[in-house]
Amino acid sequence: MLTTVQFTCSDCAQTIEVNEEMRETILEAGCPVCTAAASDGDFEAEDGDGAVDGGSGGEASSGR
Repeated sequence: MLTTVQFTCSDCAQTIEVNEEMRETILEAGCPVCTAAASDGDFEAEDGDGAVDGGSGGEASSGR
């Protein structure tokens, strides 16, 4: 079974599901849509139902 993660570009906000090989390629080459540099923080693991683990789905407040 392939492990998949959710990639969300911090520049163009495109979100795609990728496997480990694609994740490594994105880390090396950047976002496949806009070519912005990617980091480990741009990937989130998915649970068995395809939902993203680790939160309510919203972004953290910036104190506003």
